[in-house]
Amino acid sequence: MRIKKILIASRGEIALRIIRACKELGIRSVAIFSEADVEGIWVRKADEAYPLLGDPLRVYLDIDKIISLAKKAECEAIHPGYGFLSESAEFAKACEENGLIFIGPKPEHIALFGDKIASKEAMKSIGVPVIEGSQKPLRDKKKAHRIAREIGYPVIIKAAFGGGGRGMRIVESDEEFEALFEAAQNESMKFFGKKEMFVEKYVKNPRHIEVQIIADKYGNVVHLGERDCSIQRRHQKVIEIAPSPNLSQEVRKELYRIATKAMFRLGYESVGTIEFLIDENDDIYFIEMNTRIQVEHPVTEIISGIDIVQRMIEIAGGDKLRFLQEELSLRGYAIEFRINAEDPRKNFFPTSGSVTRYMAPGGPGVRMDSLLYTGYKVLPYYDSLIAKLIVWSLDWEGAVKKAKRALDEFYIEGIATNIPLHRAIVEDEDFQKAHFNTNYLDKKLSEFDLEMRNSIEEEEKKMKRIQKVIEAIKKNKLSYRQ
Repeated sequence: MRIKKILIASRGEIALRIIRACKELGIRSVAIFSEADVEGIWVRKADEAYPLLGDPLRVYLDIDKIISLAKKAECEAIHPGYGFLSESAEFAKACEENGLIFIGPKPEHIALFGDKIASKEAMKSIGVPVIEGSQKPLRDKKKAHRIAREIGYPVIIKAAFGGGGRGMRIVESDEEFEALFEAAQNESMKFFGKKEMFVEKYVKNPRHIEVQIIADKYGNVVHLGERDCSIQRRHQKVIEIAPSPNLSQEVRKELYRIATKAMFRLGYESVGTIEFLIDENDDIYFIEMNTRIQVEHPVTEIISGIDIVQRMIEIAGGDKLRFLQEELSLRGYAIEFRINAEDPRKNFFPTSGSVTRYMAPGGPGVRMDSLLYTGYKVLPYYDSLIAKLIVWSLDWEGAVKKAKRALDEFYIEGIATNIPLHRAIVEDEDFQKAHFNTNYLDKKLSEFDLEMRNSIEEEEKKMKRIQKVIEAIKKNKLSYRQ
């Protein structure tokens, strides 16, 4: 089926990213926006845009309103982006029931991988290695405590129906288990509306590696390489790298084999990301799968040359994959820096307000995915991610150097951001040598200088000095040689 019009059930930079993919495919795009988001850049760039009235956060979760609007706008399909309803099996099923194409996997696969315990059992049944843990979702802290003792400390408590580092606690000793279980459960309730948790063995000092796959409706499954997402703060990704600069070829090949075989056996369709932990002995453990486009997909696009969003749309429309595995090649290294509206000097507390000045980096090997412009108001209702800086070079050393240059060119005024953290990381010797795992930031953060540098002010001072020299030359008071 040829899709001619798509409603984008998301906001921010991912909505803009999907709009751009639609334009290149000759597809009309329809944006939605809350009353608070009326000035969003994606609202301006879409072919059509419609408001969703009501609570600024909840409107993006209103299945009935979104489907009704898509039908009124005569759309054939809905792209969920990431966040909000992107991993809602209920939403995907509602689209199907209303004659709309859901641009993503089948509802049953979203439901399967949305349940961390069921997905681990499914992957284990087809030979994928998993971490030892509880077999069912848990609400009772006493029962969870008994299971933790059986597994042996350290353990990690996770929300059974969540993600993104929310509802998660690491427990090192028996005495602290119940208090941390309650804290994780309360956070899960706040973000996901569910109290079900699970407990599993905690792997110390692992690398967090994920494999990007694409599968069509005809049984063709390919991978686009791996991403290293080990640099995290509070279990949330900060920097992503493709490919991993410290992974052996043997482990890499095994990851690809496991990922593609599993998705073929399960009959998966669309794009997806399978996430693994690699321990200090290079043992592989499946942890979860994300059945949506990932925040970090640009690094894979850059090294593979594949537009993942466009391929996602084509597959949803019934097209076969345009390429076979042997036709793909990965080239160079790409690094993505998540730019968040948060204050590094105040324990990374989220910030909001108007962007008074904005200067994005550019040049060869630099890509910006951003919702920012001068005058844009960063809102307090949504995730703190406001931009993504992606750099590419043929080798790791070149990618790090390009990252330094690009970050030095990046100015945002009016709100605090985590750009100082990224500048500190790229100057760190361990990062430059690709010596990092999921505990890297925990160990390094206290060493970093996270003071904000008002680089725009420095540039203006420089320009004033240059202007004075020009005026002096005009008055013949200064020679060019001086």
